[in-house]
Amino acid sequence: MSLIVPQFDSTVIVRDAEAEVVGRAPTTIRLLADSSRTGGALSTQRITLTGGADGARPHWHDNSAEMFFMLDGAAEVLSGEEIVTAERGDLVVVPPGTPHAFAAVPGADADILVVITPGVERFEYFRHLQRIALGEATPESLLEVQELYDNHFLPSAAWDGRR
Repeated sequence: MSLIVPQFDSTVIVRDAEAEVVGRAPTTIRLLADSSRTGGALSTQRITLTGGADGARPHWHDNSAEMFFMLDGAAEVLSGEEIVTAERGDLVVVPPGTPHAFAAVPGADADILVVITPGVERFEYFRHLQRIALGEATPESLLEVQELYDNHFLPSAAWDGRR
C-alpha cells in the first residue's frame, strides 16, 4: 500500500460560475480541480451527458483509481468486463489498471462527478478532446498523449456490444 501525502496548504474552492466548461451538449465537462491545485491528491470534473451520450470509450489508468458519483440520471459504467447501471446517488470506483468506460443510459441524461486519485493533470486532456470535437486535432492524436495523461485506450467487446 502506498501513501500519498498531498502537498498543498490552502483550501480549494471552485465556484460553479468560475469553473471552466469544455464541450457542449450532449457532452459537457466542467473542470473543477486539477492535480496541481490539490497537491496531487486528486483531479475532478463534473460531466453532463444528455440523450444517452457517450462519456469515455474504454481505457485504463496505470496509476490512478477513478470514481464516478451519480449526481443525477443514469449511466452505464464498464469496469473490467462488467457493465453496471449507476443511478442517482450511486458510486462506482474503478481500481488502477482496470479497463473502464461510461455513457448515459440510452435515451437518458447523466450528471456525474468524476474523481481520479491520486491526481493527474487532466484539464489539458479535456481541452484536447474539445480540439478534436472542433476539428482542430485528429482523434488519432490522443494516442500520442496516452502516457502523458495516464489514459490508455483499448478495445472492449463487452462495451461495444452493449447497445
